[in-house]
Amino acid sequence: MTALITPDLVRLDVALGDDSPSVIRALAGVVQSSGRATDEAQLVEDAMARENTSRTGLPGGIAIPHCRSAGVEEPTLAFARLSPAVDFGAKDGPADLAFLIAAPAGGDTTHLQLLTKLARALVKPAFTSALREAGSPQEVVDLISHEVGQVPVPVAAAAAAPGPEPAAAPAPAPAPAPGGTRRLVGVTACPTGIAHTYMAAEALEAAAERAGVEIAVETQGSAGATPLGADTIASAAAVIFAVDVGVRDRHRFAGKPVVSSGVKRPIDDADSMIAEALRYADDPNAPRVEGTAAAADAGGAGEESWGARVRRVLMTGVSYMIPFVAAGGLLIALSFLLGGYEIVGPFADILAQNSIFNLPDPDALGLDHALFGSGLMAYLGAVLFVLGKTAFVFFIPALAGYIAYAIADRPGIAPGFVMGGLAADVGQFGTPQTGFLGAIVGGVLAGLIAHRIAGWKVSAWARGLMPVLVIPLLTTLVAGLVMLLVLGKPIAWLMGQLEDGLNGMSGSNAIILGCILGLMMAFDMGGPLNKVAYSFAVAGVGGAAAVANDSPALNIMAAVMLAGMVPPIALALATVIRPTLFTVAERENGKAGWLLGASFITEGAIPFAAADPLRVIPAIMLGSAVTGGLSQALDVGVRAPHGGIFVLFAVSSLIGYLIALAAGVVVGALAVIALKSMGGREPVSA
Repeated sequence: MTALITPDLVRLDVALGDDSPSVIRALAGVVQSSGRATDEAQLVEDAMARENTSRTGLPGGIAIPHCRSAGVEEPTLAFARLSPAVDFGAKDGPADLAFLIAAPAGGDTTHLQLLTKLARALVKPAFTSALREAGSPQEVVDLISHEVGQVPVPVAAAAAAPGPEPAAAPAPAPAPAPGGTRRLVGVTACPTGIAHTYMAAEALEAAAERAGVEIAVETQGSAGATPLGADTIASAAAVIFAVDVGVRDRHRFAGKPVVSSGVKRPIDDADSMIAEALRYADDPNAPRVEGTAAAADAGGAGEESWGARVRRVLMTGVSYMIPFVAAGGLLIALSFLLGGYEIVGPFADILAQNSIFNLPDPDALGLDHALFGSGLMAYLGAVLFVLGKTAFVFFIPALAGYIAYAIADRPGIAPGFVMGGLAADVGQFGTPQTGFLGAIVGGVLAGLIAHRIAGWKVSAWARGLMPVLVIPLLTTLVAGLVMLLVLGKPIAWLMGQLEDGLNGMSGSNAIILGCILGLMMAFDMGGPLNKVAYSFAVAGVGGAAAVANDSPALNIMAAVMLAGMVPPIALALATVIRPTLFTVAERENGKAGWLLGASFITEGAIPFAAADPLRVIPAIMLGSAVTGGLSQALDVGVRAPHGGIFVLFAVSSLIGYLIALAAGVVVGALAVIALKSMGGREPVSA
């Protein structure tokens, strides 16, 4: 196995710059000069993207910039003992020990396990003290290699660091605790899953040992995770979540008192987290597990801001909704291709009275646009329409259900789906059809009620019943009554007014709406504004009447889809026209941008925007606004809610579709080139 670190990857008592980006670039240069980097620019970009997500300074003068990157093909560690120290965002001051940890994008588990051992070692004072006292690069290599278990530590290094022993992963199912000894369980996870995940686990284990309690920690990182056993969780007095991403299978911990924070808090102050968990364990009415995403790490407080919480809740609902929309919409579009738009009328009779061996007569059923006038195509069109319509029926319940899930975890799913079903009237019971607005309101209402009930003070024996029986039952009852008796008709009236306004929209008003939707689609490229615009359009094409007729909703769907296709394609075009304005990595991303944009995957523009947001985002917003406005002006419509160029058969005014797309792409590409040129960016060698 290739060594994680070699002497030529070590720099002692050096000045690598005045700030963290300079140090990261210098350490990437060290990796490059040692022959371990295949793409230095990509390595720097990936490390900086991780640094911008969350600063990597740690208590005790340590910095661990790290990333998974296509710029390296084998796990590599570059180390520098900095003089002077450089600020990496730690609370206690700048760092004099800097580690650049680079894992290949497709690194195997064995290599990643070495990095996890190193991450655990970094919280041991004896190890970091030995690094500060090392007199040569070889001593540093020996110390680190010993910690990750690659080579025995030499005598000289052992004298400098008498304490460290190879770190061992915590046992997933420890033996029963001795009488009177309390047990905790925990989960640690960070976005990259290389460093903070394992350092937080090590810190929690050390703090638990000092407090005289047992803890079993599940590290959900890149090296894989061994799930905590059911018996281990059941015997725990409380649970600690130190995560910056969602906890996998969070429902396993339902009913347990919880302490939740970002992944950096235990590294800074694990003792207080252990103390909090024990305090909650002693309180029979302690808070229960709540939410499905990690709280933001804000100075160790672990409290999620209202803005972040609202964004997370809505994005959770929309992200689970989209597969229903995409599958259902594309199936309906294919049914129109085979059976013609008229299939929305006789599809039920066709399925009831015909079969693959008894094909319908398209002419007798008025299917004038059935492909080739074929009975087989008409029958298949009816089958696909039923499948697509069924999938589409569930997108509003899914939106409401997973909004409630984001607020109250698993107990909120069932009542949330019921509220979504009421909003869409999936049972045809004559309830007010409140559409996606009703789904949002109903989902939030169900989630809040379920969350409130989960906080009730109950005896220990009743905790297991709460998430599977009491909470769903009472939440469905209370939220359902509120939606049916109080909120349903006002929201339905509002939706009716909105639909009437859209149906009457034409001329300049429609063009302005197209421009606004285009701006929203490009602003955050898959974020909340993008998803709001997309959900608004999808809700309009959700009914059979809309897709069968030339409804204004089809024009809105076209404007949204076209505007969402523009950013990746425009940036791909810009990399071809002026490649010297872009890095090697950006040019590679540009090659993928053609297909991503053509497939209506706006997220293909994110790598460009992340690297240069002030110039890229305004440019692509301009291009998408042009496309959205032109799409409305040219009366373009599309009956499929997803698919990009792959659903051209569902497009009306195909020439207008192509003109609007081409115009926005050209405008966006020229705008980004102009802004980058005026910004004075240094050319990049080809």
